[in-house]
Amino acid sequence: MSEKRMTSSRKHHLKSLMLQIAANLIEEEKKEIKEEKANFMAKIPALDLSGDQAALVEMLKKLSQTIDKVDEERYDAEAKVKKTEKEIEDLKMKVIEVQGIKKPALKKVRMSADAMLAALLGTKHKASMDFRANLKEVKKEVKEEEEVGDWRKNVDEQAGMDGRKKKFEST
Repeated sequence: MSEKRMTSSRKHHLKSLMLQIAANLIEEEKKEIKEEKANFMAKIPALDLSGDQAALVEMLKKLSQTIDKVDEERYDAEAKVKKTEKEIEDLKMKVIEVQGIKKPALKKVRMSADAMLAALLGTKHKASMDFRANLKEVKKEVKEEEEVGDWRKNVDEQAGMDGRKKKFEST
């Protein structure tokens, strides 16, 4: 069965539809953010800037103190997050050490000795080696078999003390 390929016009049409949907989603997110911001700002009382300069300076000092507190809390929270991320990374490394590195299963490859040398040494060195030529030749020793003669002669020779004496003396 041949796979049906999508035509380029169909591909472009689907891509443009996806882009339109993504653009609509982005617009909706922007509207939601504006609404959230408007709702939050509605909860905050308006600044009373009427009064003398000393009152305004006092109000600015209070604002700067609250800003400093918020910055300290933010810094502490960031430091905590960094510390926990580092701990998580260390624990991941320990898990990897405990599990060990999984080695992939090796595939059996048939390769001649010349091809192995070429793969190991690269294309710069051209070395061919005939391993069979370097093997030692083993010569088989031919065992000499004792000649089997007439068994009666052996029996006659070994009969009596003289035969046994000869047997011990010959060895």
